[in-house]
Amino acid sequence: MRSQLEVEQKFAVPESFRLADVPFPHRLHADGTLHLESTYVDTADLRLAAHGITLRRRTGGTDDGWHLKLPGPDGRLEVHEPPGPEGTMPPESLRRLVAVHVRDEPLVPVARLRTTRAVHRLRDGRRVLAEVVEDDVTAEALGDDVMLSTWREVEVELVDGGPDVLEELAAALVAAGATDPPAPSKLVRALGDRLQSPADPPRAPSPRDPAGDVVLAYLTEQVAALKDADPGMRRDADDAVHQMRVASRRLRSALKTFRPVLDRARTDVVRGELRWLAHALGDARDTEVLHARLRELLGAEGHPDRDAAAARVDAELGSRYDRAHREVLSDLDSPRYFRLLDELDALVASPPLTDAAGRPAQEVLPRTARKAYRELRRLHDGAHAADSAEERETLLHEVRKAAKRARYAGEALRPAFGKDAKKFAAAMEEVQDVLGEHRDGVIAGQTVAGLATRAREEGEDTFELGRLAGLEEARSAAAEAAYDEAWRSASRKRLRRWTRR
Repeated sequence: MRSQLEVEQKFAVPESFRLADVPFPHRLHADGTLHLESTYVDTADLRLAAHGITLRRRTGGTDDGWHLKLPGPDGRLEVHEPPGPEGTMPPESLRRLVAVHVRDEPLVPVARLRTTRAVHRLRDGRRVLAEVVEDDVTAEALGDDVMLSTWREVEVELVDGGPDVLEELAAALVAAGATDPPAPSKLVRALGDRLQSPADPPRAPSPRDPAGDVVLAYLTEQVAALKDADPGMRRDADDAVHQMRVASRRLRSALKTFRPVLDRARTDVVRGELRWLAHALGDARDTEVLHARLRELLGAEGHPDRDAAAARVDAELGSRYDRAHREVLSDLDSPRYFRLLDELDALVASPPLTDAAGRPAQEVLPRTARKAYRELRRLHDGAHAADSAEERETLLHEVRKAAKRARYAGEALRPAFGKDAKKFAAAMEEVQDVLGEHRDGVIAGQTVAGLATRAREEGEDTFELGRLAGLEEARSAAAEAAYDEAWRSASRKRLRRWTRR
């Protein structure tokens, strides 16, 4: 499997348009003509296209094979696999990357495109800054009724150039008569009205809006975040485990916090399944964090003892992460996960709202944040009065989780309640962070002790591991001391004035 980040821009051009006539600021070099044939596959109800995803088998170019294009904030991620025999379905490796949308549905051919492509490259010495292509396209939308269409377009894709190159080329094309394309991709243009137009982005909610609308906007955002993280989780991309786990936790927390506007008879079942998913992700994420933490403390390599300690940390935590990641992937391929996705889709499409959901948000929702804080306060008081260090440690872990729920409540209400909710969430996050640092230090210390024991049994020097244990003990103690200051800030009454509306 090969992957690359694709940064490109498309333009619609009339039949009379010729790329050779455009006065570009730099000379383009013609690099031949290609005859491409592409077959696009999707579910019958076009789930991939609806999410801006394309999956095709293309021949006739320099990169024949299966191409999967996934949208992202910095461009589209393009993943390649060999073409295989004609008429075959995409390889399992690509199907898994779209499973969050496809689930149990079969993939079928939905469009076939034939493109005559004139290729031009913008060069700077031996470097290719960008590729500019001129496409003549004939498209067939497949189905009960085949729909034919033809058009011309120009596409600019960065190779080694930066955003300034793309801007210069785009400006020259627009000056020569190129315009924005009528659709974001060839596939969407070929499908025409078979694909529903995307909904307009929702406006920012206000305190006067119905409480149910404010909560639904947040749930919709978090369901999308969970789905967006799924392909990266399967590819083991940086931060994907964290993003998916956070989205699942935010959803679960919201379904609890906003029970006044959501019927718990339906949402409690979904909360249980979200808890299962977060637990499935937990071992992989916790191991990832622990590994990075210990490697940071080990610092620069070069000393024999330090190198030996780093090798043991990498070997044990690396293999632990690999096992945990494989287990997560098995869960993500399970019918149970697909049914959870079905439930989440149904939840945002037809939310089980209570009568209170129709009342103004300012009358209903601030009190949910106040309730979350009260639960946090109760647990804090319990930890403060604990009879033993062990009991205090257990209760501080519960305080951290309650602070996280209060933080999520504030974040969910920030679009409607602005800086008041933002400040509340930030104060709760500080409590969560210092207690998270404290707990991470405790867990890391226990892990290092286990590593040292095994190293000692195998006759290795354990000085560096002992040093790590001491550093973790100090970090944990410092975090616990910082908790008192974080709590004083988080418990200020003025942070909660907005919750008494």
